[in-house]
Amino acid sequence: MDDGVNLLNIILLAIAVGVFLKLRSVLGRRTGHERPPYDPYSGDASGNDKVVTLPKRPRAEAEAGVRTVDAQGDPFADTPRRSRWHGIAEPGTPLADGLNAIAAADAHFDADAFLSGARTAYEMIVTAFAEGDRETLKPLLSADVYKSFESAMDERDAKGLKVEQAFIGIEKAVLDAAALEGTRARLTVSFRSTLTSCTKNDDGVVVEGDPVTVREVTDLWTFERDVKSRDPNWKLVATGASG
Repeated sequence: MDDGVNLLNIILLAIAVGVFLKLRSVLGRRTGHERPPYDPYSGDASGNDKVVTLPKRPRAEAEAGVRTVDAQGDPFADTPRRSRWHGIAEPGTPLADGLNAIAAADAHFDADAFLSGARTAYEMIVTAFAEGDRETLKPLLSADVYKSFESAMDERDAKGLKVEQAFIGIEKAVLDAAALEGTRARLTVSFRSTLTSCTKNDDGVVVEGDPVTVREVTDLWTFERDVKSRDPNWKLVATGASG
């Protein structure tokens, strides 16, 4: 029985050695002189191979500008670097200059975030004014603007009038002007919105507007904030009609 076991061990050992030699011939072995793993973004194909210009890393490409093909088929046409206020203000315009001044005074200023907040504030203010919601309006408006809104609501209440409004949405909100006066930043936004609105008397009779007709409204609102203040909120300081 021992001879049988020894013979089996010899056969298994022979098989293992054969497998090892086969793997060695297929995979090869490291000698210590192999090239390091290749980085396709390194820009360096050293050795005897020809040097090939490789694509830059995405971040470096964005910082340096992208070389692409222009309308005439020029493969070396440079695409200009995206401006800081891309989609909001053209470089060199008074609007861009105003935004630059605000950003220089407030490192946390974000024009896109401001516009998003302005859209929300616009809907809140328009809705609160229609409902006579003074509590919502007061923290969103400057003292002068609130006084004007409150006066209109008081007059409406005294006449027994009630506004019924359905705010549908904002179709467009774009920055129209930007300025920094001392530490006070001012941004003017042009809004175009749609809604239905009517005014009814105590008897429920419509005296102004139409409860079913959708109207397009254009407004030009100016918001202000002290860039040195810890309060990040902007307040509405002026309203007007947009041309």
